Amino acid sequence: MRLRAKVRRWCWRPAGDRRCRRSTPIEAHQRVIQANLLGHMHGAHAVLPGFIAQGCGTLINTISLGAWAPAPYATAYSASKFALRGFSEALSAELSAWPHIHVCDIFPGFVDTPGMRHAANYTGATVRAVPPLVSPEEVAQAMVKVAKWPRRAVTIGGSARVVRAGHALAPRLSGWIAARGMDHHARHGEPAPHTAGNLFAPSEPAAVSGGFRQEARQRAARKPLVPVLGGALLAGVALNWLMGRRGAAV
Repeated sequence: MRLRAKVRRWCWRPAGDRRCRRSTPIEAHQRVIQANLLGHMHGAHAVLPGFIAQGCGTLINTISLGAWAPAPYATAYSASKFALRGFSEALSAELSAWPHIHVCDIFPGFVDTPGMRHAANYTGATVRAVPPLVSPEEVAQAMVKVAKWPRRAVTIGGSARVVRAGHALAPRLSGWIAARGMDHHARHGEPAPHTAGNLFAPSEPAAVSGGFRQEARQRAARKPLVPVLGGALLAGVALNWLMGRRGAAV
């Protein structure tokens, strides 16, 4: 039997306490690296000999927008995603001698899965996914499409494109905005106990959707200024870029 496509999908995210960087156990950081980075490396190591022997195959790595912009207070998550993008690009270059073997990366924005509810959390506050959210079905459809018609990289969702562009244009400002957003959430979010989540044990209950899109719609109805503030942040990124270009021209 010939294996034509292999999909890797891991995403573990421990959120750490903004007031004390040491509050997240080092074991949690290590576990995230093992799952998000080494898990993909093990998968590639297992299937590539077969791909090379048959002369074809598609390896699909589902990464995230976290490979393009940092996630403050989720440092191990950021490290794993940046590293995974580098690993995937290097592996693709190594396999360039085999034109029918493809390494494809998928970069979705925040996906509406139960991941946030099951994640490790050391912030002291309930962690929510940031809208706009991508549906799990959109990501699955992208995987199927890439398996049939391989592409080097696919970005899913407007938020992923905006975050990637914003960080490329103004990395310090975009990082500052993300950190301040986490600070605000930790101060005003609902209290939550520290937990290792599903880092060391399976998640329960299992589900496809996390229900965050419905919650986001309800919050938007109560706080209609949120989209306006989001637009203001994007305007700040654009202004910072334009000022930088003007300074460089001078």
